[in-house]
Amino acid sequence: MPIARESGSLRQLWPFGVWLLAFYTVWLSIVIWRDGWSDLQAHWPIALAMALGSYVAGSTPMGGGTVGFPVLVLLFDLPGSLGRNFGLAVQSIGMVSASIYIFAARRPLDWGLLRPALLGALIGTPLGAAFVAPFLPDLWVKLLFAVVWCSFGVMHLIKLRELVAAEGVSPRRRSWDQPIGWTIGLTGGVVASIAGVGIDMMVYAVLVLLYRADLRISIPTSVVLMAFTSVVGIGSNLLLAQVNPGLYYVDPEVFSNWLAAAPIVALGAPFGALVVNLISRTPTLLAVSLLCIGQFVWTVIQAGVTGFALAGAIAGVVAVNGLFYLLYQAGRDPSPTAAAVPATGDIPLELAGEEAAG
Repeated sequence: MPIARESGSLRQLWPFGVWLLAFYTVWLSIVIWRDGWSDLQAHWPIALAMALGSYVAGSTPMGGGTVGFPVLVLLFDLPGSLGRNFGLAVQSIGMVSASIYIFAARRPLDWGLLRPALLGALIGTPLGAAFVAPFLPDLWVKLLFAVVWCSFGVMHLIKLRELVAAEGVSPRRRSWDQPIGWTIGLTGGVVASIAGVGIDMMVYAVLVLLYRADLRISIPTSVVLMAFTSVVGIGSNLLLAQVNPGLYYVDPEVFSNWLAAAPIVALGAPFGALVVNLISRTPTLLAVSLLCIGQFVWTVIQAGVTGFALAGAIAGVVAVNGLFYLLYQAGRDPSPTAAAVPATGDIPLELAGEEAAG
């Protein structure tokens, strides 16, 4: 079987350098053309917040919108739809930048699961943007975001040591790649169209709980899927806004915040993707997990969630973690001799990215 090896030499990273040069040229041209310096000064807080958000996006299975959404929606008290659109827009730069770095550095990716998930997201995200997201109350958008990432935080606090210790990826359940990937793409695309994030957590959870995949495979795979979904999501929202501006409204503040944050995340997310391979993942994942649970509490308090709404949010966290538990049980291998595909050194071609993923 052909073999591809992970390498991060400067010569291999030339596509990433070309991307950065092209992006900063376009970004600077937009700022000059629109005389956007005042926008940059007025929106420096979101740029500062996304310095952390972009690192999180590249080093964990969480999009930069995971930080941008609560900052805009909870701290600045802006609508959930604005937080969602900003998250998709800024991830279309940050996570795309991290993905280009991942491809150039030939990081291992689980293409067996990623390919059908990408196709599913291409369908599910526009459908969710057109027929689901515009009709949900703003509180539901906030609570969906809070439930998704609180569930992620709880799962990691319970299983962190085991997840960090995993190596390679189990060959079991691989015959289910197509239906599982399609399900992740379709349902995760709808979730991302509502909250701006979520599909990355879904593919990551399947990889680490069902396939027992190494984080060095799971995190880059989730980053690439979220990058693609973000581009499809913000593109769908902008096109829909041209068709029916009233129903599919995209606040101009989305662009102003994006203009301030984009140059930060273009470097921050790939920096996270680089650092995650050099240091222990435990402190980063632990801190992020606690922040995920904290933002759930913050959302409940800030939005004044009580009664049945609060009970529903808590039940949502319990239900999602119940699904995580079922995945974990399904991924348990009764055979102590089962071999796992290695995550470093000799990596099978279908996981390694087929010579930098094409």
